[in-house]
Amino acid sequence: MNTAPSTPPHNEQVFFVIRHRLKKGKDKHQQYEDWLGRIVPKAAGFPGHLGVQIVRPPDGHNEYLIVVRFASIHDLQFWQQSRERKQLIREIAAVLDSEEAIDIKTGIDYWFTPPTVGKHPRRWKQWLVTTSVIWPLTMYVPPAMEPVFFRYPELGEFGIRQGVSALVIVGLVVYLIMPIYVRLIAQWFFKH
Repeated sequence: MNTAPSTPPHNEQVFFVIRHRLKKGKDKHQQYEDWLGRIVPKAAGFPGHLGVQIVRPPDGHNEYLIVVRFASIHDLQFWQQSRERKQLIREIAAVLDSEEAIDIKTGIDYWFTPPTVGKHPRRWKQWLVTTSVIWPLTMYVPPAMEPVFFRYPELGEFGIRQGVSALVIVGLVVYLIMPIYVRLIAQWFFKH
C-alpha cells in the first residue's frame, strides 16, 4: 500500500484520499461500483466520519478518486486499520490494476487539490468560488455578532471586533461551507 500521510494535529479535520486504478474492462467498473455500494455505508458508520466524495473516471479512463472526511486523525486511523476495511480491500484487490495509493490531507490544504492527477482549477474559478462564499458571510456574520459585542464590550473595540468576525467567517468557511461547496461544484470547478 502506498501511504504518504502527514501527521496533522489530533483534533483537525482530515481527508483520507484514496486512488484506485482498475484493470481494463467494463465489468471491472461494475464490480467496483458494487463494491463502493458496500464500503461507503460501512465507513459512514465509523466514529468521526464526516462524508465521502467519489470522483469517477471519465470515459476511457480507469482511475477512481475517493475522498473520505474524518473529524480527526484518530478517527481516520480507526477506520483505516479496521478489520472491516481490510476485508473489503481484500475483496476488491483482484479488480485493481495496482495497489491503492493513499494520501492524508488536512483542513484548508485540500480545498483546491484537484480530483484528477495533473489538473488544477483555474485561478479565476478559485477566485470566484472563494468570493461567492466570503461575500455573503461578510454581510451576515458581523450583524449576527452584535449581541456578543454588546455583552462583551471589550470584544467590540476597533480591530478586535473585525478579528473576531474574521475568526468566525474563516471557521465557517474552512470547516463547514467550503468542503461541501467544492464537492457540489466539483464537476464544473475542475473542468478545463
